[in-house]
Amino acid sequence: MTRPADDLSALCAEALTRLRETGPLVQCLTNNVVTNFTANVLLALGATPAMVDIPQEAGPFAKVASGVLVNLGTPHAEQRAAMTEAAGAAAGSGTPWVLDPVAVGSLPVRTALARDLLAFAPTVVRGNASEIIAVAGNGSGGRGVDTTDDVEAAASAAASLARSTGGVVAVSGPVDLLTDGRRTVRVANGDALLTRVTGGGCALGAVMAAFASLVPADGDRLAATAAAVTVYTVAAEVAAARATGPGSFAVAFLDALAGLDEAALTARAAVSWA
Repeated sequence: MTRPADDLSALCAEALTRLRETGPLVQCLTNNVVTNFTANVLLALGATPAMVDIPQEAGPFAKVASGVLVNLGTPHAEQRAAMTEAAGAAAGSGTPWVLDPVAVGSLPVRTALARDLLAFAPTVVRGNASEIIAVAGNGSGGRGVDTTDDVEAAASAAASLARSTGGVVAVSGPVDLLTDGRRTVRVANGDALLTRVTGGGCALGAVMAAFASLVPADGDRLAATAAAVTVYTVAAEVAAARATGPGSFAVAFLDALAGLDEAALTARAAVSWA
């Protein structure tokens, strides 16, 4: 299905309004560097965070949450068990969940975990180009959390991974590439200051989980993911225009997420079906 870009911009704006009306509850099993920022991003957007990330609680909570984020940034042993429990419960109960395979490829423990978690059919896999190529089994990862590949180099791996999981794959970069294996969306919004703030990428996974909860399992989750990325990156542009550096940007970014409305989003959105 191909839609004109204007239709996609309108879908993003409608999704933002619906998210604020429903206030989804997002369970975050995420790394200890970005926990606070991720919670604040969800609150600013209009969602509710819940950092439930220990075994025996993670699974039951995933069944009642609106969406779940599993971020492999600092996967200690207890959290790895909780992540497997949460992903399994989410898959079994139909809760949409997002896998962020941070720094996979070069680091063996998280690489094996990411590949095991793929068996639970993540709704969205989000990463940089090197991470997506590695998760797809076609590369050895980047330099730690930094990519050594550009977004377009990951296009084929992303499409293949999306087809094998039945979900959406999102490749972050200067122009974000999103695909469900059949269709592709590109989002050309954003600002480089997002890469100068801890959690700038990781929190996006939580936002994707919030937007994924707005559509049923048979709904258009590629469009929902596009809405998440567009809202997030347009807010970054608004914040960058007010900021004098990374510190003031982080504060302005939360304010921009909270203040973004349909008109501003539609006017700035650079999102298109490819």
